[in-house]
Amino acid sequence: MTSAPPRPFYDGSVPSDVTAVPVGHVLDWPDKRARQQPTWSDPAALAEVLTTLSNYPPLVFAGECDMLRDRLALAAAGEAFVLQGGDCAETLSGVTGPNIRDRIKTILQMAVVLTYGAGMPIVKIGRIAGQFAKPRSADEETRDGVTLPAYRGDMVNGFEFTEAARRHDPDRLLRAYHASSATLNLVRAFTEGGFADLRSVHMWNKGFLSGPAQAKYEAMASEIDRAVRFLEASGVADAEQMRRVELYSSHEALVLDYERAMVRRDSRTGRPYTTSGHFVWVGERTRDLDEAHIDFVSRVHNPIGVKVGPTATRDDLLRLIDTLDPHRTPGRLTFITRMGSGRIEDLLPPLLESVRSEAEGVTWVCDPMHGNTYTSPGGYKTRHFEDVVGEVRGFFGAHRQVGTWPGGIHVELTGNDVTECVGGSHPVDVEDLGLRYETLCDPRMNHQQSLELAFQVAEMLEQGAR
Repeated sequence: MTSAPPRPFYDGSVPSDVTAVPVGHVLDWPDKRARQQPTWSDPAALAEVLTTLSNYPPLVFAGECDMLRDRLALAAAGEAFVLQGGDCAETLSGVTGPNIRDRIKTILQMAVVLTYGAGMPIVKIGRIAGQFAKPRSADEETRDGVTLPAYRGDMVNGFEFTEAARRHDPDRLLRAYHASSATLNLVRAFTEGGFADLRSVHMWNKGFLSGPAQAKYEAMASEIDRAVRFLEASGVADAEQMRRVELYSSHEALVLDYERAMVRRDSRTGRPYTTSGHFVWVGERTRDLDEAHIDFVSRVHNPIGVKVGPTATRDDLLRLIDTLDPHRTPGRLTFITRMGSGRIEDLLPPLLESVRSEAEGVTWVCDPMHGNTYTSPGGYKTRHFEDVVGEVRGFFGAHRQVGTWPGGIHVELTGNDVTECVGGSHPVDVEDLGLRYETLCDPRMNHQQSLELAFQVAEMLEQGAR
């Protein structure tokens, strides 16, 4: 028996967006410094994986990305509000029907609270179907005198503290692709098949622990029911529009081997898009203008985001705008601020004012999570719910002061009843953190806290609209 010919190494070619047939032009990825990247031990295995990925079907399509850009343009103009939320880091084992369902239900509930309270469209984006990698503060981790590579997310290695699990394994890129594909399949079924029907707002509350936020949600859902029945009886309601919702996928574009292999050309225009997700962002640790992550997102036509921390300057933002959105296309670029609740009121207003004339098409979104993390006396990374709310309130206040629009929030949450963030109206105490602390990276708000945040943000939006 003759063996099959060896598969060629991945050459960087960019297939077309539907057929995955390579087109003539090859994107030339420059040799720039790339931080936070895996150190693959087997280049031949990596090349075979990337060749396979480059010929797989796209996970999302260019037309969907363009639709999201149009929605984000409305948020930039003050005509919509962005809700972006989901896991800190998805896990391969966590890709189950119940987990995905409860995350979607939580996002849908938050969105309907925001819509009802603010009276404007909510752009729904999940940190979902691709958030399998995380940047780390150190390359290695030491326990009891044993040093191993740090856990970088299930796309790269395993969480178990063993040499085998912590090896950077390129086959995990394929597993992440398949997990993302399965997740998106279920997301589309839920959002287009009737599960997200506005007439099912009560059903979304089932299966969660009861608490103050759930009770408040039930009361609001009853009011929505009455309004929907009135619209249906009047012949005004469009049943198909109430039955479907748009929910887009997003993740941090961190592992560039994976992202580059997922670039496809739009069959309509020939423009390259990363088809790993509708929206991708660059983190605070990798947003150097002269390095590979910013170069990557500058070359794809998806709507993109950049995290902006307390050290960001006017010059940083202007150079990012010039590099990533030279044509000033509304909805193309989102700045995701993460300042910390104690600093945002001092830092954000002058930054907004300094770039106001150049950032008219930029969507401003608040990440109230990453600037408010601390370690509890018991050794758990956590966040205080009141700090999360405080940063969002400071974000709204800064935009009100400058006369710009607070375009959205970007939060880490789960539909599960975990005990990872302290506080809230149904409070988790510091002593409770060990009860259901399940995250492998950063702490997430549980369902109760997520819903409570939505009610508070809805009040801020309503006050701003008066």
